[in-house]
Amino acid sequence: MANTDKSRADDRAGLAALSPFELKDELIKAAGGGAVERPANLAMLNAGRGNPNFLATIPRHGFWQLGLFAMRESERSFAYMPEGVGGFPKREGLEERFEIFARENKGVPGISFLLGALSYVRDQLGVNAGDFLYEMCEGILGSNYPVPDRMLKLSEQIVAQYVRREMIGKHPFVGDFDIFAVEGGTAAMTYIFNTLRENFLIGPGDTIALGTPIFTPYIEIPRLNDYQLNVVNLEADVANGWQYSKQELDKLRDPKVKAFFLVNPSNPPSVKMNTESLEYIASIVKERPDLIILTDDVYGTFADDFVSLFALCPKNTILVYSYSKYFGATGWRLGVIATHRENVLDTQLAALSQAQRARLHERYESITTAPDKLKFIDRLVADSRTVALNHTAGLSTPQQVQMVLFSLFSLMDTPDAYKNALKRLIRSRKQVLYREIGIAPEAIDENEVDYYTILDMEYLGERGHGRELVDWIIENTEPSEILFKLAKEARVVLLPGRGFGTPHPSGRVSLANLNESDYVQIGRAIRRLMDEYIARYQKANGKEH
Repeated sequence: MANTDKSRADDRAGLAALSPFELKDELIKAAGGGAVERPANLAMLNAGRGNPNFLATIPRHGFWQLGLFAMRESERSFAYMPEGVGGFPKREGLEERFEIFARENKGVPGISFLLGALSYVRDQLGVNAGDFLYEMCEGILGSNYPVPDRMLKLSEQIVAQYVRREMIGKHPFVGDFDIFAVEGGTAAMTYIFNTLRENFLIGPGDTIALGTPIFTPYIEIPRLNDYQLNVVNLEADVANGWQYSKQELDKLRDPKVKAFFLVNPSNPPSVKMNTESLEYIASIVKERPDLIILTDDVYGTFADDFVSLFALCPKNTILVYSYSKYFGATGWRLGVIATHRENVLDTQLAALSQAQRARLHERYESITTAPDKLKFIDRLVADSRTVALNHTAGLSTPQQVQMVLFSLFSLMDTPDAYKNALKRLIRSRKQVLYREIGIAPEAIDENEVDYYTILDMEYLGERGHGRELVDWIIENTEPSEILFKLAKEARVVLLPGRGFGTPHPSGRVSLANLNESDYVQIGRAIRRLMDEYIARYQKANGKEH
């Protein structure tokens, strides 16, 4: 019996140590097995992962039609060879040949979008349409290395316009910024942590701050042997609408805190930082011009009137943005890193000790004649290919083409029709989920984004049933017990909120990856489970009716 208890304790300890994304796999196993009798048609409902079940179709149609045109251009060369050999597109006359292609395919999905894109880059961005078309054709064929390696020239200009619109908006912004196209937000995180370390901007024993709750890898990476960083958490409070108090933000005043990493809008609460907090951080940065900030703003495009911290503190901030969620493109692996051309990172590189600069001079001297002047963002590019492979660095060109088409689709959508449709979709799902759980909606919070929702047992339970019940549940259940019961009994999979740094027992529900009827079923399953715990509590306390 003692061995059984020890085994169970070991199992619980092992589960507690798992990342929520790995625990999800255990929950999926539980949802697929067990001895509980279920109706044959009861499908597993996995709301644990944030992969959306919607995607942008128009720029994808444009991508495939552009590909067909580029193939036709390629086949103009070596046409005398029957073995299927093509060549590079020819710049001369390219725009005229595309107009012929578009007329021949009038009415085909994607053609009108491409014509509009050519008009937009020419008339609104001042880019030569023929040069743009040539870069897109060569890029979609994947027939050349990415040159420049950080990002294709015209592609960077167009993506920069998209970033300005979605991340900066109408906020004043002085100066320009550089962009590095990367394989999604996860690659951005990997590259940034690595280059900060390699360039002595953070090192073992240094202190960084995390805005929690936060995407789990930001919690896990600093602990690795590669980094060995000390972490100070700035905790957003559910009772305060998941905003940071000034007391929490004041932790950034400590000179030991070298960098502040945050996800905005947050993951999993899915709430954007309010204007007061943004401005308060900006005031701290004025006092602490050495503070490095990384803001991961992947969910910003789902928010109303979003403004990134990059807009308020551009010279101190590294911006990370991924196209994965908004365009339903997690499989494409599309993301960007942006830094202002005058930034604290380059300032700190110039101020390193002579010994440190000598080591970095040796590190980068194979790729430039002036390694001491190499900008931080270009060091990111080199480090992403272990420096020695810098000549083959860069995001694949077909990926960059799709990124550009996504950006143009959004820039051309001046009434925000696509954005508003997605907002309606996910917010309607949230309404039915909470309705079926039996939680009355609170007043609308303009900062809520609703890509996820976090079901905080302590906060919502106390609100709905009183503190005494909540204390009893916490005392009598393991942290993951409720999630496993949902998985086994109702085949509903959620992620544990604690894996994202939330202080209370909770579950993260993605509102992006299932249909509305599924959220009805999830809400009812959660309600049935809550009723079960209420009955157990009443029985244990002699309160049965």
